[in-house]
Amino acid sequence: MDNLGLQRTTRTESAAEACMRHIDESARLQGSRSSPLFSVLDLIKRMRRDPQVGGQFWLIDDRATEQQPDTPVSAWPLWFSKDARADERPMLYLTQSPTSARLSMLTNQTAQRGIFLNDIESSPSRWAKGAHPWLPMWLASNPQCMPYDPACGDEARVILRGALRELYLKGLTGFCYMTLHDEPGDKLECDRSQAYLGMYPLLREAGGTPQVRLLGAGQVLREVQAAAGLLERDWGVASEIWSCPSYTRLARDAAAVQRQKRRQRRSYLQHCLGGSQLPIIAVTGYAEFVAGQLAGHVSAPFTALGADTLQPGQRPDRHWITYLALQSLARQSVIDAGVLGQALQRYNLG
Repeated sequence: MDNLGLQRTTRTESAAEACMRHIDESARLQGSRSSPLFSVLDLIKRMRRDPQVGGQFWLIDDRATEQQPDTPVSAWPLWFSKDARADERPMLYLTQSPTSARLSMLTNQTAQRGIFLNDIESSPSRWAKGAHPWLPMWLASNPQCMPYDPACGDEARVILRGALRELYLKGLTGFCYMTLHDEPGDKLECDRSQAYLGMYPLLREAGGTPQVRLLGAGQVLREVQAAAGLLERDWGVASEIWSCPSYTRLARDAAAVQRQKRRQRRSYLQHCLGGSQLPIIAVTGYAEFVAGQLAGHVSAPFTALGADTLQPGQRPDRHWITYLALQSLARQSVIDAGVLGQALQRYNLG
């Protein structure tokens, strides 16, 4: 519910267009190797300095050690500004919020509008990706939220642009959420036409046989890529590799198509994966259920791997991804089951 009474106007749209143009221009200056956190912060800094864009968007920064002197630290000023509420502008909200309770409070302050940029992942924490376990559950179950986990700076910029288009040009309800890590996206070639839709191929035409499909999101995507190398080098298994910035968007779109029984169109997930029976290993740095949202929407053998899948002290790294891919092939009798014992020993996974 919009308890602020925000009014979208033509100036809202023109402001969003100005921000989007700046993002397009900046894409030529920043490479895909930049981290999501660096890319977003650098982009915001450049936008504020650009006379054509600065002042066209609302910026809130509640990070205790990073905030700028002239930047609000909460959305409360909007409640008392009739002029601001009557002329909504794109809102970028920088935060360090590890819990669903805090993020819920912040989004309620903004009438569940805006683009929330959370850089908790780079902070020391006992929780996976710096997030309390309830946070990803809240993100995935909140129909007003579209959550993303970008792997590189290019993905973060594409997602930011897509959110500006959907929220402030098309006028869709809700808010966008991104978690931002500070590790460079080594050699990731982002598909700028598909990343915002939830997934795109990094390596699609895998040669050789047997084959698997490896899906990864965020920082763990580098482990997925490394696992593809191990599978080929050690076991002669070829891999398709897909970056999945939003498992939740993919699952929601697939569920919507199912509910509506719209035979004239396939979900984007079906468009990408089709009817192939190649085993799928979907990996996330969050709890397993985040990637597991796809399970009911694919017909191929499916395995989800997350921070809570393994035993305490173990994490979803390249060796476990490799083992689970081999296990899936063995279950289909594509490879000999004896390979699994060899893999456990080779990678010291016992």
